[in-house]
Amino acid sequence: MPKEEKIVLAYSGGLDTSIIIPWLKENYAYEVIAMVADVGQGDDVEAVINKAYKTGASKVVVEDLREEFLTGYVWPALKAGAVYENKYLLGTSLARPVIAKHQVEVAIREGATAVSHGCTGKGNDQVRFEMAYQALAPELKVVAPWREWDLKSREDCLDYAEKRGISVTASREKIHSRDRNLWHTSHEGGELEDAGNAPFDSTWQLTKSPQDAPDKEEQVEIGFEKGVPVSVGGQTLDPVSLVELLNEIGGRNAVGRIDLVENRFVGIKSRGCYETPGGTLLLAAHNELEALCLDRDLLHFKQHVGLKYAELVYFGLWFTPLREALDAFFDTTQQNLTGSVTLSLYKGNVSIVSRKSDFSLYRTDLSSFTMGESYDQKDAEGFIRILGLPSRCRAQTHAKTKVEVAQ
Repeated sequence: MPKEEKIVLAYSGGLDTSIIIPWLKENYAYEVIAMVADVGQGDDVEAVINKAYKTGASKVVVEDLREEFLTGYVWPALKAGAVYENKYLLGTSLARPVIAKHQVEVAIREGATAVSHGCTGKGNDQVRFEMAYQALAPELKVVAPWREWDLKSREDCLDYAEKRGISVTASREKIHSRDRNLWHTSHEGGELEDAGNAPFDSTWQLTKSPQDAPDKEEQVEIGFEKGVPVSVGGQTLDPVSLVELLNEIGGRNAVGRIDLVENRFVGIKSRGCYETPGGTLLLAAHNELEALCLDRDLLHFKQHVGLKYAELVYFGLWFTPLREALDAFFDTTQQNLTGSVTLSLYKGNVSIVSRKSDFSLYRTDLSSFTMGESYDQKDAEGFIRILGLPSRCRAQTHAKTKVEVAQ
């Protein structure tokens, strides 16, 4: 009798992956290895492990990816200033490649011939996972149950789970699809499927509402070294502790909520709500430090390229030569980005209190309204004359043409 083949499932213990284990065993007769990636979702890991075994997993592998997720994926995106469609700080998009990378490593280590995920055929995550599989281990077979089974909705999934005695946290009354990690929490489904509906107060999980936030401002100082956040309030922290602290600070001040209609890679518009309290503070501080320390042309070009970087991440193109090359560019831009920024937080608003850096290009002798020896105003006349030369030539040509036409 041939030996049963192994498949490694990216397992969260949520509704989708909870029913995928029995589905894989029923339809493929695989030995299912559940790979649990800890990217800071805050789950009870032991409960997730027990659930995987209870629903049919032959083995559960837990990978603590929190620090790698931040240093290898979030920090590069922060350096790039990557924001998708002006709002989305890419929390889910950045987590998928690190999860897929370790899933592939587990598959190779365990001698598996296939990998599986719980992404739907409408979403972006299927692309993110499978582009990583193809880049890292193209020989592995990919099983995507949502593209194969006859379940059409989350209600169908609940029915499937109930028939097999599988306990899930989702319910018919609380039907949101959520994804949480250290960087953010996303919310989709339920009342959010209608873009005309406001999110319920109960939809939000990490942040207070502005109405419930403190009635006084809170200030927070964030320190950076070469573009990487290293301290809060003057205290040096490891990456995980730093983000956890900023999530707490931002969350209690109602910072980091966005409600977004976005363009998925597959061409569908979708609506979701995202909470990124700590990330919102880090991005605001990082942007201000760049405004202080980066040359004008470099800053403007970097902002342009940052849009492309955000698109690459969102589209699942992390393991590509272009992303690697762009990282090298962004690392170069951050060599002098060391300093601190103090933010003021008040009921969802973030404002700047101060910016400090030994590499600051801001000079009071140049920017001050007081006229001094550092800047000779007379130089501006020649500068403007040279700058305006094409405009004068064009105006003179048009005037001459008008005269000739009139004659």
